[in-house]
Amino acid sequence: MTGSLVADGLTVVYGGVKPLDDVSLTFDRDVCGLVGPNGAGKTTFFNALSGFAQPSAGSLAFDGEDILAMNAAKRARWGLRRTFQQEQVIHGLSGWDNVRLAAEHTGGGRAAVERAIDFVGLDGVDRAGSQLSMLERRLVEIAKTVVGSPKLVLLDEPGAGLDQSETERLISLIRQIPNEFGALVILVDHDMDLVSTVCGTTAVLDFGHVIAIGPTATVLGSANVRKAYLGTADMEADE
Repeated sequence: MTGSLVADGLTVVYGGVKPLDDVSLTFDRDVCGLVGPNGAGKTTFFNALSGFAQPSAGSLAFDGEDILAMNAAKRARWGLRRTFQQEQVIHGLSGWDNVRLAAEHTGGGRAAVERAIDFVGLDGVDRAGSQLSMLERRLVEIAKTVVGSPKLVLLDEPGAGLDQSETERLISLIRQIPNEFGALVILVDHDMDLVSTVCGTTAVLDFGHVIAIGPTATVLGSANVRKAYLGTADMEADE
């Protein structure tokens, strides 16, 4: 069973800009979506969760536990995992060693690494990161998020650049994470088909404000959301 993430009045200020302005939301389903146009505050929200941005106000709690009271390293050991828009696969290390390195920072020994690699079905465990295909590198990234004992998994555009069959494989994996590892997953992606397929709850950010949150079909079916923040009426992203 996955936990519940609650943001209350979360505000982040960079100079005179507020990429997050009094954000309050609750994610308590297995896989949740966070969408909106570029500059909406999605990455800043992930940065605040993972310790790369310091909020000026508000709180973040997971099952009542204060996330902001932990530094970034402690959050990783506690169970927060994250991917980035720019891949973090180390080209000079094998697929196996990339996952093993993540395990050293987040906890978990050889058995945890083997479980994570088996979960994603990575064939290229012995090849260097530079020799892996785009899909294999994404599988390494997913394996790194589930190694050890994850509680909260943040996926930042994991489907970018993948073809349809590769995206379908990714969808299958994301769906399995909550049941297999007991972690809450939050997904940021511009692929609305991906979001609508895997996310039970979705929040929409715009200019640092939450402008919609609820069941994904309801949120993405809103004409105002589609027109103003997701592009065309057929729910294609504006990028």
